Amino acid sequence: MEKINWKNIPVEQVNPKMKRQFIHGEKIMIAKMEFEDGFTVPWHSHENEQITEVFEGTLRFWFDDSEDNSVDILPGETIIIPGNRRHKALMIGKVIETDTFSPPRQDWIDGSDNYLRK
Repeated sequence: MEKINWKNIPVEQVNPKMKRQFIHGEKIMIAKMEFEDGFTVPWHSHENEQITEVFEGTLRFWFDDSEDNSVDILPGETIIIPGNRRHKALMIGKVIETDTFSPPRQDWIDGSDNYLRK
């Protein structure tokens, strides 16, 4: 067992509008993230089940390659996104949130998450 303090986890500046920290075990990962207003996470999917909880700002999601309907996640709200479901997100205001993934995001661990680094 390992005791971890978030203050000791490096903050990664993924792109000019996105910062993140993450920790992971063998079967689960949690990431603390901060986004600037207007940042868009482009359409993507991943095998990992995702639970997103918003603490500040509004996180707007679209699903299944359709921008006809959106779902806004407000502070104190959480959404569960099944693995392999395509989604896109827009940050409205400064957004602080956590994402929990199972299994851990290997593309984040090895830095091959190019869709976020633009």
